[in-house]
Amino acid sequence: MEADVEAEVLDSSVVDEGVLRRLLLRAGRQLARPALECVELLLDPQTPSAPKLTVLAALTYLFVPIDLVPDFIPVLGFSDDLVALTAVLGICSRHRTEAIQVRAQRRLDRWFPLGR
Repeated sequence: MEADVEAEVLDSSVVDEGVLRRLLLRAGRQLARPALECVELLLDPQTPSAPKLTVLAALTYLFVPIDLVPDFIPVLGFSDDLVALTAVLGICSRHRTEAIQVRAQRRLDRWFPLGR
């Protein structure tokens, strides 16, 4: 069963680079780097399945419009999103390898040239 999940997670054709790039160009270079590192972590064959699934679950939760705590509730509305984001960043930082960082940096430099 794990091999099936692994194959799905690693299928880079699932990542629509055009959509991801447009989203990150709006977010800016500072936010794009950790996002690209998370994408590279998901695509990296050396990353274990459990962290990949946790990152996918947290990212899915962040992008699904239905929340446990609705966002329109002052202060509390974004607390559940903050927990999901913290989980993503924590897992990515623990499983981020030098190869992942290099690939993410190369993509970042292509999409956000410093001379621009």
